[in-house]
Amino acid sequence: MLDSATRGHRKHMTSIQSAVSKIGLRGPDEDQTPAASPRAALERGSIQTVPIGYITSCFSVKNGTPRQPTICGPSRAELRIHQSVFNNPEHALVGLEQYSHVWIIFLFHKNGHLSYKAKVKPPRLNGQRVGVYSTRSPHRPNALGLTLARLDTIVGDTIHLSNIDMIAGTPVLDIKPYIPEYDNPLSRMSSHETTDVLNPPNDSDDESALKVEQSDQDDDVSKDKSEADVSVTNSSESSSAQFLPPAALHDVLEEVGAYATQRGLSCAKQDHVSESHKPQPPGGTVDRPCFGEEVYGAVAGWIREPPVRSLEVRFTPQAGRELADFLPAHKSGPSESDRPRFKFLRSPEEAVAAIRGVLSADPRSVYRRTRCKDRLFFFTLDTADITCWFGQGFAEVLRVRPVERCMASM
Repeated sequence: MLDSATRGHRKHMTSIQSAVSKIGLRGPDEDQTPAASPRAALERGSIQTVPIGYITSCFSVKNGTPRQPTICGPSRAELRIHQSVFNNPEHALVGLEQYSHVWIIFLFHKNGHLSYKAKVKPPRLNGQRVGVYSTRSPHRPNALGLTLARLDTIVGDTIHLSNIDMIAGTPVLDIKPYIPEYDNPLSRMSSHETTDVLNPPNDSDDESALKVEQSDQDDDVSKDKSEADVSVTNSSESSSAQFLPPAALHDVLEEVGAYATQRGLSCAKQDHVSESHKPQPPGGTVDRPCFGEEVYGAVAGWIREPPVRSLEVRFTPQAGRELADFLPAHKSGPSESDRPRFKFLRSPEEAVAAIRGVLSADPRSVYRRTRCKDRLFFFTLDTADITCWFGQGFAEVLRVRPVERCMASM
């Protein structure tokens, strides 16, 4: 027995020596390769991310969490900026209250594994494969997520959000304001300045414009000359016009005023007609330069018309009574302390809307949808544990129980 232990020890030492020789470890007196500077690592794209905070959400587990933020409007979350990032976290949020929505960049920390494939099966495609970069699959080379959330309010160092699709504990890397003028292609408007610069008028057009202008000037000169002749003739006939009586002078001034007014109205009418042919930009928009063709939003066909259709959501009478028993968030009552209470949702009606949003989009995976049709489906919303089942074209909520009681009964 001692000999076998000795042989095992020698074998182990031999393997260690072999590993040390392969990695080429140097002694303490030998020169060591200096570590790469943070600037060099940044230029190579090798950075170490530090979460600025963690999400506190009405979704505690992945099961039943919406895959997109707009699916469940009443869903809410909070993000508190860590003091380890900024000494005064509330200072980093100054000015953010002026925006209605924010981009949230986060990590898919509940993937379960770091593996990924070039093609994935989005649940909305019901098993069909597409490239991972044409989807929002969480299983990516870099497990980064991006969501557009509604900014409800900011209290100190905490941001209150809604329309979210992140579970509790999600590490947030960054937040940025959503600016429709920059982030929404449909809000951009083309400008004609680029076309005018790149397509100047031809010389022939200039010459024809000059000829038209010259002819107009000649007509004006001839017209003025004829009017001058008439005035000279009139003046010759009445050489003593300056000695006219006051009544006659008043009549002359009225004629001159009427003539000037008529000329002004005709010029204004011509200007109005000429301007009416010019294209007018829609009200409330600002011209912005657009290079090349105007950009319009385009998405894959299966996004708007997926193979998986929306489901009708039903509630059993028992589920409705259990849901109505929940108290809204931030509402206290001394005689109702034994009733369950929401932490984020503000009313049972809001909870109904949230449940409808989650189930109408069919949160099941392709595997559950095809091979576990007769199984019950469980998910957690805020402090409620929900039990439901799926039929042909509908989902029905069977039970709505508080999470604490549900965990105690298990």
